[in-house]
Amino acid sequence: MKNNSLLLTATLVTFFLTSCIKFTSNKERKLDAIFPKGSLAPAENFTGNAWTKSLLPMDSTYSTIVGNVYFEPGARSNWHTHPAGQILIITDGIGYHQIKGQLRATIKKGDIITCPPNVLHWHGASQNVGMMQMYILPKTEKGLVKWLQKVTDQEYSGEIK
Repeated sequence: MKNNSLLLTATLVTFFLTSCIKFTSNKERKLDAIFPKGSLAPAENFTGNAWTKSLLPMDSTYSTIVGNVYFEPGARSNWHTHPAGQILIITDGIGYHQIKGQLRATIKKGDIITCPPNVLHWHGASQNVGMMQMYILPKTEKGLVKWLQKVTDQEYSGEIK
């Protein structure tokens, strides 16, 4: 009798946990923000909602800018370049990064991405999960960013290199 009761309890707990996991996996996961959300980024440089927050403003001592971007699910930057390159540190979520002519790569919390100087690229969140990233722009005396065309839906979906 005691074994049957334990078996029934274990079965119910397993069913409950499995049901909860299936239920929550279809919903958007709330990201664990390290920094404040910031301000809505300009629509001419992004598709969807992206929020930016400056963390270390440009100065003549460090010649480096550090900031944070939160991309809502499906949001992404336009194609762009940086004269001195860019470093991305993904702090939460799941997203994509693509260098022109290469396949789109999936990126996630803990990944560090380097974008070489003057190389055309874009980055943004996955379709179902947002993404948070810190960006580092070194050698700001060379310039910051050159914004270009929007990323098409085909490029975003990974259909086009």
